[in-house]
Amino acid sequence: MSLVSDTIKSLKSTLLVDQGLELLEDPSDLRRLSRDYFDYSPVLRDQLADRCAELVVRPRDVDAVERLAAACSKHRVPLTVRGAGTGNYGQCVPLEGGVVMLSGHLQAVRNLDPISGVVTVEPGCPMRDLDQWLRRHGRQLRLLPSTWRSASIGGFVSGGSGGIGSIRWGFLRDPGHLLGLEVVSMEDQPQRLTLPAHQAEALNHAYGTNGIITALQLATAPAVDWHQLAIDCTNWEDAVALMLACGRSAISLHLATLLEQPLLQHLPAWSGPAGAGHRLLLLVSPDGVSSVQRLAAAHAGEVRDLGPEDLNGGNGLRELTWNHTTLHLRSADPGWTYLQMLLPQPELAAMTRLRRSWGDALLWHLEAVRQQGSVRLAALPLVRWSDRQRLEQLMNDCREAGAVLFNPHVLTVEDGGLGVVDADQVAAKQRFDPAGLLNPGKLRGWFERP
Repeated sequence: MSLVSDTIKSLKSTLLVDQGLELLEDPSDLRRLSRDYFDYSPVLRDQLADRCAELVVRPRDVDAVERLAAACSKHRVPLTVRGAGTGNYGQCVPLEGGVVMLSGHLQAVRNLDPISGVVTVEPGCPMRDLDQWLRRHGRQLRLLPSTWRSASIGGFVSGGSGGIGSIRWGFLRDPGHLLGLEVVSMEDQPQRLTLPAHQAEALNHAYGTNGIITALQLATAPAVDWHQLAIDCTNWEDAVALMLACGRSAISLHLATLLEQPLLQHLPAWSGPAGAGHRLLLLVSPDGVSSVQRLAAAHAGEVRDLGPEDLNGGNGLRELTWNHTTLHLRSADPGWTYLQMLLPQPELAAMTRLRRSWGDALLWHLEAVRQQGSVRLAALPLVRWSDRQRLEQLMNDCREAGAVLFNPHVLTVEDGGLGVVDADQVAAKQRFDPAGLLNPGKLRGWFERP
């Protein structure tokens, strides 16, 4: 039972008279809207399975968000902001009960600068809708998760880190992506503030712990009609070398994913037959197709041309990459979980070392990314689950091999990242959420303050 349960009735009586707030109280709604895809992790599944909101509220506009924040602040009720719930780390799970706020009605595209391409959009806008709207204006989103068809832009910036497009544009917290925010503070008299880029960065990938985002200002890119290629290599070393060669070339790429052969049998049938080779998946600009074919020939790769990307369908290469790879394997066999890491250079040495120790309990899934201007290989390997002790041993082995781990089996912002407290994030929480009511328990730097 949550510590705030005795105050929920009083809070509800305040909110019921507000025509700008929709209240959901059905137990099935409360449970459904208190979850994301945290069951990717057996560790998080055990920790979060029983956590549930006591009330779910959907504001109709930003003014209603301010009134909800004021009411929760005055009653000292925790408030957890939820996007579409496509995250994997329990970002929108209310650890201390209270209220879950749905942002789905806040989805207007407020402005697109015709010169710079900078877009201002509300957080509940579905990323698919936003990307399609931008494409009608000759622009596209720079970065998207594999769940881009259902994820919301506010949820992605609050809880994501990279994805499709990271081979060109790096990660969400790199300077230049998030150019500003409109936020509502969690106070008895909430403030609506416009933050420039240098202040907005503290709310990027902060799980909604230090401010309620009501609009985002984002850089976009010129639209490209991407072409899809699948390349099979019998030899793993050839496949890795080809992936790096493509990433380091002058070819314009939007995605480069490499899947070890045993994973292919668990992908949807429309993805193509699982042969004897490992598979490199590319989204490439049309003018780069011939260059990729030449590089593939030099690395003993067999190219399958899948034609232009169809963004109106649901069977594209995007749905085979990033966290969707894990989704497909777990759908076939839920006994698998995953890790996230940046591999050391040279990459093959570390992977070979881990393969010797872990055998087929570790299946490689690589994503090419740009990190501090250089092409690097991120890994989201699939891991056969046995117990937490074995998982910890594997993570230690990865670190000893030189990999940088981004642990997907923890609750806090910091421990799922580089493991260090970001003083700017804590300072932003002190400024915008002085009572610590926003998504409590997720920002380690807050509850470790002296």
